[in-house]
Amino acid sequence: MKDLLTLNRYFYKYRGRVILGILFVLTANYFGLLPAQLTRKALDFVTQHQHPDISDSMQTITFYALAILGVVLVRGVLMFFMRQTIIVMSRHIEYDMKNEIYDQYQKLGARFYANANTGDLMNRISEDVSRVRMYTGPAIMYTVNIVVMFILVFVAMIRIHGGLTLVVLLPLPILVMMIYYVENIINRQSEKVQESLSELSTTTQETFSGIRIIKSFAKEVLFGHLFEKKVRQYFNHSMKLARVNALFMPAIVLLAGISSIAVIYYGGILVNQHQITYGNIAEFVIYLNMLMWPVGMLGWIITMVQRSDASQRRINEFLKLQPEIVADNTGVVINQPDIIQFENVDFAFDKADNNVLQQINLTLQKGKIAAIVGSTGSGKTTLANLLVRLYDVTGGSIIINGTPIQQLNLNEWRRSTGYITQDVLLFSDTIANNISFGKEDSTVEEIETAAKKAMVYNEIKHFKKGFETILGERGISLSGGQKQRVAIARAIIKKPQLLILDDCLSALDTHTEEHIMQNLLPQLSESITLIIGHRISSVKYASEIYVLDDGKIIERGTHESLMAAGGYYARLAENQAKQH
Repeated sequence: MKDLLTLNRYFYKYRGRVILGILFVLTANYFGLLPAQLTRKALDFVTQHQHPDISDSMQTITFYALAILGVVLVRGVLMFFMRQTIIVMSRHIEYDMKNEIYDQYQKLGARFYANANTGDLMNRISEDVSRVRMYTGPAIMYTVNIVVMFILVFVAMIRIHGGLTLVVLLPLPILVMMIYYVENIINRQSEKVQESLSELSTTTQETFSGIRIIKSFAKEVLFGHLFEKKVRQYFNHSMKLARVNALFMPAIVLLAGISSIAVIYYGGILVNQHQITYGNIAEFVIYLNMLMWPVGMLGWIITMVQRSDASQRRINEFLKLQPEIVADNTGVVINQPDIIQFENVDFAFDKADNNVLQQINLTLQKGKIAAIVGSTGSGKTTLANLLVRLYDVTGGSIIINGTPIQQLNLNEWRRSTGYITQDVLLFSDTIANNISFGKEDSTVEEIETAAKKAMVYNEIKHFKKGFETILGERGISLSGGQKQRVAIARAIIKKPQLLILDDCLSALDTHTEEHIMQNLLPQLSESITLIIGHRISSVKYASEIYVLDDGKIIERGTHESLMAAGGYYARLAENQAKQH
């Protein structure tokens, strides 16, 4: 349980609720003893008065009945407040944990997400946190309740008769050994259940995300079998865990039944010896029944604690991860970047890997358009990611207005950047909100102006609800070209100081692409612009074109000079011209 000890900070934070909850547990259990004692007095009254006055007897029995009812009602109220303090506290802890995990997700960099799967990320913030909440709430509450109840019941029983108490508690060592044995089995199975659940979540998420591809390739049956396999694994592990619990509970009930028989048998002997009364036997049976349900809960509590421990271990391992790039909000703020220089920049995703970029030297200037052209996998997008510092260079440096990029205020630098990626992501929201995502306080006029510059205004107006049209997940209700143009509008509405167009015009025809570039040219004169693309038509406006191949710059110049050189760029242009 060492991983669960990290939750103590939350218990300290909500110590007021913890203390109040324990007080309610104590008082609720104290009132829980009273019905047994009142039953004993009522039974002794009936058995010890051979010729009672019927009227007086009825009054006395009615008094005891009403007293028991009153005590039960008070205990019910106390148990309500007990749950309102401890269970509500667990919900506060769940809230804090989910926010802490989400903050960690925000801090971790692109390298982490490159190696993570969405199903596991979702499972950690939902399923794992829910299991930990079961420990901080119900498991803690019932554990404290069992301990307090056992102590109070034991003291009450020992005051009546020590020998009879020993008979009642005789099966306890057997129960402890059984719990010790079952605990290890539950722990192992809990780990397997969590792992199989993560795999199932990942498979489900990937299936939903790629449903159009699955249908277009008629792979429904294949993915159905894959899903069935993952569900079967989860089912098998869960069933093994359920079998352990299914055997555990009947064993507890059997031991409790044996104890009840022993109480009645031995108690009858003690009554004949005038050591106890019939009322004491009834009191002992009630105490035993009071213990039976909480002791039966031990199996459930152990399961919850073990599964919570497994989940908290996963959460702790995740929270201990250190982000490679820490946002320094006290760094240098550059309001008007004029020049960006790459000086002998090298980059590798891992120390053991070869460099993706090698000895990159280039200059980006305000008011001028720079472009990068290259084959797939040449490192173009990686270079753009370095510009917005999603990764840090492994060699050389990136200098903005004379300041290394590592010394900048990262949040302010990214706010001043408009980055349109080749894999466009739109949110499940209105088109207007997707465009204004680039500038939260944008007006309707600014949104419409950005849409016009991106050549998507007329198409949006033809939608039934216009700019208030709700997009499907990842913008699935739009075509590829429409998504790219909405993404362009989202970037240019913020009037960024650095604008990166990463192959974001690939889904457009050359005529639309030409119009968009003409619309953007006046705005580009006020910013540093980098265009990344495969098509010559996308980069011909650039003042400087860099040709990237296998992570190295092999050519540079204007469109005219590169065509005249007859090298890689010229051959690429000729091949594209033939295709058209």
